[in-house]
Amino acid sequence: MSPRAGLDRNKIVIEAAQIADEHGMEGVTLAALAARLGVRPPSLYNHIDGQAGLRALLAVYGLKQLYEAMSSASQGLSGSEAVLAMGKSYAEFAKQHPGLYEMTLEAPDADNAELNEEGGRVLKLIISVLAPYKLSEQGELHAVRGLRSILHGFASLEQKGGFGIPLDVSVSLSATIHAFLAGIDRFRE
Repeated sequence: MSPRAGLDRNKIVIEAAQIADEHGMEGVTLAALAARLGVRPPSLYNHIDGQAGLRALLAVYGLKQLYEAMSSASQGLSGSEAVLAMGKSYAEFAKQHPGLYEMTLEAPDADNAELNEEGGRVLKLIISVLAPYKLSEQGELHAVRGLRSILHGFASLEQKGGFGIPLDVSVSLSATIHAFLAGIDRFRE
């Protein structure tokens, strides 16, 4: 069976990402995706390796999109300005693309070189933005974990409506990132 004209892997991944953002990852089924694309579910197998393959493609796509957002936001900046811009773009990405963001959180698969490469690009970007703080290699990784935990926690709470007090959320995020940076010397030890 030949692939349907106009249908390709990229189009499938973009549509699946939209479903994920609208309905969560649970909503991304081959049946829902096929219906949205106007094809029968078996037609998808010409382009993807089933549900597991689709999830892996979404994870790679999500990491690429997250990297682009964070890289663009921090480009040309350094120090706290770069960390702040990158952190805000991370939280904004999670807010705008909740389902796709969820896919970026999956543990790397040792057998998926592309997924590991994209995850590595995100890691290297964060490390490069933290470079002015002159942390040891081990300190950099601790700092990346800490910053990622703060940003993920903040984004998750915001998504779930956890910030109900009428206070500017962006000011809270900025203050939290600055507090993290004020203590970054702890990662030099």
